[in-house]
Amino acid sequence: MQDRPEYRFACDAMLKGLARWLRAYGYDASWTYGIDDQVLLEQARREGRIVLTADGGILRLRSVRRGDPPGWKVGHEKPPLQQLQDLVKELGLARKAIRCMGCGGELKRVPKQSVREEAPPRTFAWLDEFYRCLACGQLFWPGTHYRRIQQQLKFLELE
Repeated sequence: MQDRPEYRFACDAMLKGLARWLRAYGYDASWTYGIDDQVLLEQARREGRIVLTADGGILRLRSVRRGDPPGWKVGHEKPPLQQLQDLVKELGLARKAIRCMGCGGELKRVPKQSVREEAPPRTFAWLDEFYRCLACGQLFWPGTHYRRIQQQLKFLELE
């Protein structure tokens, strides 16, 4: 059995919500506010990413039609979670470990005592599990927000 490809994505300026949900699903998805189409394409080429776009014009460019970089049209009329569901079905994406939804960095579990001064006191007392983004340093814990995200992703997989 052949392994699935390791997909990485570059989302156009209109797909911030999709980028965040892809990260929650465990995928490396870049997004930059106001990114120029040519800059987006160059980044995708350089980093081996699939361009996700709500702009059909990008997909008509000769280089993208040739697959350099590969491009994928996303229905901009759909909400981000439904856009993710479409990608999961079309590309056969398997759910992986959640990434930082802000920057897309990988999360690493950190010792509870190392975050004593940083975590809210009640959260620190209540939980034993904490994670830090290796890229931006943001601290995370599996609280109510995390559980809501996981429930939405589980629902997405059942449909």
